[in-house]
Amino acid sequence: MVATLQESKNNTDEPGCETQGGSTRAVHSGAKRTKAFNSLNTPIVQTATYTFRDTQDLIDYMERKTWGDGEEREEYGRYGNPTVAAVEHRLAALDGGEDAVLYASGMSAVTSLLLSVLPAGSHVVMTDDCYRRTRQFCQTFLKRLGIETTAAPMGDYEAIEAAIIPGKTRFLISESPTNPYLRIADLEKIAYLGRKFRVRTMIDSTFATPINQRPLEWGIDFVVHSATKYLSGHNDLLAGVIVGKADRMKALRDARGVLGGVVDPQNAYLLERGIKTLGVRVKQQNKTAQEVAQFLEAHPRIERVWYPGLKSHPDHETATRQMKGFGGVVSFEVKGDLHTTGKFIDNLRIPYIAASLGGVESLIEQPALMSYFEKTTEERLALGIKDNLVRFSVGIEDTDDIIEDLDQALATI
Repeated sequence: MVATLQESKNNTDEPGCETQGGSTRAVHSGAKRTKAFNSLNTPIVQTATYTFRDTQDLIDYMERKTWGDGEEREEYGRYGNPTVAAVEHRLAALDGGEDAVLYASGMSAVTSLLLSVLPAGSHVVMTDDCYRRTRQFCQTFLKRLGIETTAAPMGDYEAIEAAIIPGKTRFLISESPTNPYLRIADLEKIAYLGRKFRVRTMIDSTFATPINQRPLEWGIDFVVHSATKYLSGHNDLLAGVIVGKADRMKALRDARGVLGGVVDPQNAYLLERGIKTLGVRVKQQNKTAQEVAQFLEAHPRIERVWYPGLKSHPDHETATRQMKGFGGVVSFEVKGDLHTTGKFIDNLRIPYIAASLGGVESLIEQPALMSYFEKTTEERLALGIKDNLVRFSVGIEDTDDIIEDLDQALATI
């Protein structure tokens, strides 16, 4: 019976972690001290549907007589799952939110949020350095539904405010740090504009993680993560999450039951396992990325480095004010063309050439040959993507080994 499965979810003897450090929160926040069968880890409830003892049991359930505090409807897997619910509880606490909703991927989280909230004929404002698939969804798919999108320059808050159409604009979307130039949105200013014009605000905080940044504390309405990245940390699952106020999350959870972007309980279990080491992983990646950025900035074969921890970054002051760490991604431009940059990458020994980020293994990519391969050089330049641009997601390998590898590879070009 569903209520029996939920008994462990509803006990309230979890430790209070709001004043504790990032690693402590990653291990404990939102976790119940007593779980089913006295298991230390959250059990995997691998089922698509749930059974009832008899008709009266079903009626009692539908009338919520057998529900515990905070329990959601879960008689069918698309509406909920105890393993998924437990991980949602942890994610909400980790980001300082009241509730969280898990999805099958980060893009499923973004698209489900916008489809659930935006009415036909409304308007969205987004910063122009948002993730390209988010931009694509807003500018093409939403347009088919009669929803217009305006892209405003990242960091130009007068332009962002001017793009808002009072009474029509419903959402203000940004990413912080952004991909691939790691621009930092001023969360206080974004939240202020949201309140001023009664516009909902959303920050994609995937690159930051809740260890380095918690946008809800700055007044942002919705925080989105591609949990595939740092939250998971092992490049072995796809998931996304939205965190915010409880009433808004309830509406999104109901919509998820219709849109269908549910996460599998096995993936939820793996995600929870990854979350437990989030603090120690991010701490190491912050340290390595900072040292890598400083090394690259001083190297004669590097044209420019983009990292919020450097004083040369345009948003360094903002990042210093609102972030506890600057993240594990460093973007930089090699002195050379497309071929020279590719040769440098090919001579590296530690990082894998791959499209993702945030895992324990270092990953590297040349965006011109990965995300933007189908475009010409001119088309890429119009989007701000240079042929010599490199995005490096540092893993948890030893910092000295990574820097030595970069040094030897640069010496070959």
